[in-house]
Amino acid sequence: MSSTRKRRVFPFTAVIGQEEMKLALLLNIIDPRIGGVMIMGDRGTGKSTTIRALADLLPDIQVVAGDPYNSSPIDPDLQSSDVQQRLEQGENLPVEGSQVPMVDLPLGATEDRLCGTIDIEKALSEGVRAFEPGLLAKANRGLLYVDEVNLLDDHLVDVLLDSAASGWNTVEREGVSVRHPARFVLIGSGNPEEGELRPQLLDRFGMSVEVRTVREAQLRVQVVDQRTSFDTDPDAFVNSVQSQQEALQRKVVEAQERLDGVEIDDDLRLRISSVCGELDVDGLRGDIVTNRSARALAAFEGRTEVSEEDVARVVSCSLRHRLRKDPLEQVDSGDRVVKVFCKVFERSEDADSSNFELALAS
Repeated sequence: MSSTRKRRVFPFTAVIGQEEMKLALLLNIIDPRIGGVMIMGDRGTGKSTTIRALADLLPDIQVVAGDPYNSSPIDPDLQSSDVQQRLEQGENLPVEGSQVPMVDLPLGATEDRLCGTIDIEKALSEGVRAFEPGLLAKANRGLLYVDEVNLLDDHLVDVLLDSAASGWNTVEREGVSVRHPARFVLIGSGNPEEGELRPQLLDRFGMSVEVRTVREAQLRVQVVDQRTSFDTDPDAFVNSVQSQQEALQRKVVEAQERLDGVEIDDDLRLRISSVCGELDVDGLRGDIVTNRSARALAAFEGRTEVSEEDVARVVSCSLRHRLRKDPLEQVDSGDRVVKVFCKVFERSEDADSSNFELALAS
């Protein structure tokens, strides 16, 4: 892990509790095709802290120096058209290491700020139509975090989800047409008391997790003490957990490399689809995300074959937000998913109550 960091943030491995949220975030890093995470829960539960810590945990990436899209020097799917043209002309492009980008989308952002727009300064001074990249360009190959996503304009949420799903952003402005890579992990957070996302938008997030305020006094004191220690001397605190950070980083990198070799047998896939069918989940996103999440978890734990236990630990996060809700119910806790899962997989509900947490230290 690089010793020089641009951001000094609270370490990921020092975050106490919220295991479901940490697991969902790590699985999306291992396989971004899962489709991002929607985190709903109380204020002050460490959502933003954990997400920023995740970006700091990840190893540096290789980018083409000076490119505003964080273009990869070797992967054509992660290169801007300018970089591709320079490579076709035989140019030897300078490469540098860069921290994984972490982009915050402010609530008041406009579509131009998000997608990019015409560079007015160049248009006036040089008389040329030039494109000024937006936040989607900056987020390429990184994380894009939207706090209070349930308060964001629905049109912007649509644009975000389209880009996250396709991996590309296309902009047509004043005679300028630009298409650039926008491959990022979309993370949204919000408080359900302040408004719900439309079901059709919520469905397009790969996973959904709930975070709750820690009630146990001893844990609360531990959280306060850790935060105080970090604020007092960030360097000393980060150094005290450096070995855990490096171990988890290696584990994530190895899981990314192992992922393509992970298999899930036909019987498991059939039963996953049976769960989705019994829950009356619309479309096939639920089936796809549950399969991908289970494979990512198997890879994370060093295995090349998905087990029933892997499915048990990801099925609730993958499906709870896709259910048709009772009008009187604010947020589905996942109980319905667990009940149907236990019925299809012929398991005891009591035995499965603890299967949705992950000990990151293991």
